[in-house]
Amino acid sequence: MAIETEPGTTQHPGGGQPAGGAARRPWWMRPAIHTGLIGAVIGYAFGHWLGNLIASGYQQVGTSDQNDTAIVLGYLFMVIGWLAGLGVFNDLFKQMAGRRLAEAENGNGPGGLAQYFRFHLDHKVVGIQYLVGMIIYFCTAGLLAMGIRTELLSPVHHVFSSATYIEIVGEHGTMMMMLMTSVILGPFGNYLIPIMIGSKRVAYPRLEALSFWLTPAAFMILLSALLLGGFHMGWTGYPTLSIQDTSGADAYAFAFGLMGISMTLAGFNILVTVICYRAPGMRWSRLPMFVWGILGTAVMMALAAPVLSGGMYMLLTDRTVQTAFFTDQLGGSTYLWEDVFWFFGHPEVYILALPGFGIVCELLPVFTRKPLFGYKVAAAGMIGVTLLSFFVWQHHLFDSGINPDMRPLYMLTTEMISIPTGFIFLVGMGTLWKAKIRFTVPMLFCFAFFFNFLIGGISGVFNSDAPADVTEHGSFFVMAHFHYTIMGGLIFAFMGGCYYWLPKMMGIKLNEKLGYWHFWLMFLGFNSTFMPLFAVGWLGQPRRVFEYALRLQTLNDWVSISSYVLGFSILLFVINFVWSTVVTRVRETGNPWESRGLEWQIPSPPPAYNFEHVPVVLSGPYEYGSEGSEPVADLNPPVGVLAAAFSGSETARAEA
Repeated sequence: MAIETEPGTTQHPGGGQPAGGAARRPWWMRPAIHTGLIGAVIGYAFGHWLGNLIASGYQQVGTSDQNDTAIVLGYLFMVIGWLAGLGVFNDLFKQMAGRRLAEAENGNGPGGLAQYFRFHLDHKVVGIQYLVGMIIYFCTAGLLAMGIRTELLSPVHHVFSSATYIEIVGEHGTMMMMLMTSVILGPFGNYLIPIMIGSKRVAYPRLEALSFWLTPAAFMILLSALLLGGFHMGWTGYPTLSIQDTSGADAYAFAFGLMGISMTLAGFNILVTVICYRAPGMRWSRLPMFVWGILGTAVMMALAAPVLSGGMYMLLTDRTVQTAFFTDQLGGSTYLWEDVFWFFGHPEVYILALPGFGIVCELLPVFTRKPLFGYKVAAAGMIGVTLLSFFVWQHHLFDSGINPDMRPLYMLTTEMISIPTGFIFLVGMGTLWKAKIRFTVPMLFCFAFFFNFLIGGISGVFNSDAPADVTEHGSFFVMAHFHYTIMGGLIFAFMGGCYYWLPKMMGIKLNEKLGYWHFWLMFLGFNSTFMPLFAVGWLGQPRRVFEYALRLQTLNDWVSISSYVLGFSILLFVINFVWSTVVTRVRETGNPWESRGLEWQIPSPPPAYNFEHVPVVLSGPYEYGSEGSEPVADLNPPVGVLAAAFSGSETARAEA
């Protein structure tokens, strides 16, 4: 909800103090996480009771020891209770009753720490919520990974049983691929995109807040699978095993589908924001590269994530009401699941990679003090990756027995997508050429991104060739490949973005010495962990098994010890984050990187509405090194110029 006052100014909801009954209610009655948890417990209890009532009249085939209907309905009403407890539906009911919303009820109200524990409509608050949430999700999945590597220290002496081991593997993979897809679009996309394009807000604040608060619900549901016997089909959920699995598979499918809804909402919101909310003068040719990366990501999320959600809920109906979408014997097809899942699953790889490309292209000009080499080429590369990502999903089915006549097409499209990816690499190398590089912590992570992603891309050539993939499929070679592309790309870019943008987002600079230690331990630990796994895979060790040939123990021990170093580096980042934001709190209110980005032209952290007036953008963000270059934007333009700019006149365009 926004009220236009005069050209170029927007009165946003919020910003006032609690009014009426909200001011008189004690803290424990105000909608926040604690009321959401209460609502979730009540909702699950009601849904489970209702499911038992519905399912009491028939016997489910092959599931005499479980009631999937009760569990699924429990999760459904748990999510509804969680959202109701957070106050998500309050505004809807009040508006349906014809009541005018108070400013505090519109999502802002009192600031301080409390605002981060409630349903809030400020995109900056949502960005911080995403940041903290994603750190928690990532560390949880990382602890599961430590459990995997501890088990693989020995092929004969076991820490876990075979069933427990495969449960941990499934939880780790699902949590990483399900929850970490929002890592960059969540914190940086929601926080920075409106500021980078000169907007005071996102297009749909309530959808933005809802997209975040669905993620803790998915996190809790996924962890609850461990209480239900886990799931044993891995993170890809292939039928028919997933149909016959324990009740933990219900948690897997429901949580994954819930994250699909969250990604769809987030992608749609970012798309509308970038297309419709750009400031005057923010032409497509002036968009920051990070915005291009997030825009491509939003397209993939808006188009691919609904397919994922549909597939997951089709799986749930197969498990609960005996539909047969994925059961061959009853007219369904397991190939249908593989196509539905990977139609999302491969664009997802670039949902993770494109924001990383955007971050490094955003940071390189700042720390080389040069214009970005080939701006239009980089933008074209991101558009090309976005389009081609929807044409490559069946290369995941090369080893499935699918029609061999289709393999050459998907081999071709897989190789083709390396062309726009190569554009972005060339832009990065061209920007570094003959540059006066400042080796800051964010810049080091950019270097690591290019190194790691290059290895991931080269190793992917082997997997894109059907004859070679038959040998490598299901081995640790494939696992090393996608960790180099996803973690070696996304997570390293994410860390660089944290060191670069946290002074903007929180007004606090992370400790630089700890940052250097974090980088070197993470870079060396990561490569020492995953580089040997290429050899382990070539030597025949399959994934998802906890017993392997004795001759491979030395390599596995090396990998496990290196993974502990990698895990310690992540812990060092968390310590740095907490130490800098809670203990030392070294304030950074200016522009420490001397960046020309529009987000750095306003105070740190940004004021409530980002800009006092809608800015008029005067030049691109990467015009470094040229004397007398124009300022990035006029942050206080005359009303007449703004009025003409909003009218779309030629005069306004000339002045902007």
